[in-house]
Amino acid sequence: MDINFNLEKDIVFFDIESTGLNVLKDRILQIALIKYTNKSALPEELFLFINPGIPISEEAFAVHGISNEMLRNKPTFEQVGKQIYEFIGTADIGGYNSDRFDIPMLMEEFHRIGLDFDISKRRLIDVQKIFYKMEPRTLKAAYRLYCGGNLDDAHDALADARATVEVFKGQLRKYENVDYIDGDGFSHPAPIKNDIAAIAEFVSDSSMLDVTQRLKYNAKGEVIFNFGKYTGQLVSHVFKTEPNYYYWIIEKDFSAQVKQIVKNIFDEMKKQK
Repeated sequence: MDINFNLEKDIVFFDIESTGLNVLKDRILQIALIKYTNKSALPEELFLFINPGIPISEEAFAVHGISNEMLRNKPTFEQVGKQIYEFIGTADIGGYNSDRFDIPMLMEEFHRIGLDFDISKRRLIDVQKIFYKMEPRTLKAAYRLYCGGNLDDAHDALADARATVEVFKGQLRKYENVDYIDGDGFSHPAPIKNDIAAIAEFVSDSSMLDVTQRLKYNAKGEVIFNFGKYTGQLVSHVFKTEPNYYYWIIEKDFSAQVKQIVKNIFDEMKKQK
């Protein structure tokens, strides 16, 4: 059964292909947008090839098969950016893994041509997050999947600890010599192996504020630097003692997202003086 979206405002689902995975330095070379509105039962679509102006990485080409030669006579983003911007308008945004990749890359492309793509008042629907949240991630579910049985004593500490060990052993058996394909289609050779250090690296995940991982939260939920000479130090403290560091970030090659975050922190500090 088909579903008609219950919309308060327009929503645009989109996906991009790019020259690589660096949201700052790589470029969009293909974009598809599908807009749903209350005004029409049928969605409106926009599909474009874009000349990125830079070489396509071999890794990216292996995923999407789009070559520089295929894009030689296509318009640049500067030429079609306004069309894309106006197509989206004030709509909410949907995609798959879009919060981490597609949206920040699109924001950077708009920023280069002088368009401010503000997401603060848009609802963001990352379908991947729905998938991750709704699929069971409990110990019971893991035990059933990897051990082929039911965990009857769940939430008894010793039983859960023993079950966790059995689940881990089951994962080592199930994923031995199994390659991992990430969300962007790249293959990682057999990351699950009987090697604690390798597995720890595979599953590690810090609380990053931005997609370039320049800023993160510490254990207290405070914003700290994740790069350079002030790594681990509070952003607000560094700006108080060395305000020129803020201006250095604004002037240098950092993402528009990072610059906006530090600007908000800096402006809030000025208000409190």
